[in-house]
Amino acid sequence: MTWTILVLVVGILLFLFGGMLLPKNNDKKSAAGNIVLGKCINLIAIILIMGSVCRLYTPFYLTKINPIIVQEMVNGMQEQQQAEKNKQIRKAVRSEGDKMMRDAPILGNRDAKKTIYVWTDFSCPYCRRVHGELERVLADRDDTRVVIKNFSIHGPLSDGPARAVIAANLQDPEKAAKLTNMLMTREFYTQDDLKDQSKLADKVEANVMKMAKEVGLDTEKLKEDMNGEVVARELRNVRDLAQRFEINGTPFLIVGEQAFPGAVPADQIEAALDE
Repeated sequence: MTWTILVLVVGILLFLFGGMLLPKNNDKKSAAGNIVLGKCINLIAIILIMGSVCRLYTPFYLTKINPIIVQEMVNGMQEQQQAEKNKQIRKAVRSEGDKMMRDAPILGNRDAKKTIYVWTDFSCPYCRRVHGELERVLADRDDTRVVIKNFSIHGPLSDGPARAVIAANLQDPEKAAKLTNMLMTREFYTQDDLKDQSKLADKVEANVMKMAKEVGLDTEKLKEDMNGEVVARELRNVRDLAQRFEINGTPFLIVGEQAFPGAVPADQIEAALDE
């Protein structure tokens, strides 16, 4: 702003007093040259003045007189970014779909033609809400499956449950789906558990094991597999894809080949599936 005002002042001074810079010669050749030079000085002055005025007025116009233009520009940029992200997602889903599903728990019809990927966290309230919406979708149609990508981002509250459902999938995919639903609809830690962070991971795992036993899983084998290579590989895949797709939080859905960050309602999910 300071430099713009300074340029404006220089332009005004140049326009008003630029003639004083011309050489004082009386011959006709010099006079003709002074006329051309004077016009050039005036042109430069006008350019400086107009450029400065435009630079000063434009922010005022965009923020005070017609701010909707700024919003339209932002929306346009976001649409372009989303289109580019969807392009990357389409490429990944088409070329790496099998790898994305290989070790992940799956809800619904495992052989369905339509796929929803959801980056989720069992300790995230918005993820729990979206899980309910996904359950509504699955209840309405058998042509869709939901691939659970457990994005462990909340430390002990996320890590144990994420590892458990991935490990459960090695034992029994149906029981892994039941454990996923149970962890999304029940509490697996208490407020008292949060008081001692040093023991929180152990308490969460103990509660998760109770649920795992309830759905009929071998908990000793489950604990062993939770620290195995398959679980580590799936968690790496989740993180790598999250970085590639610029997923910074949960929930995040890929419905078909479109990205939907945030808590998406069932009707919007179904509309995307039917496109």
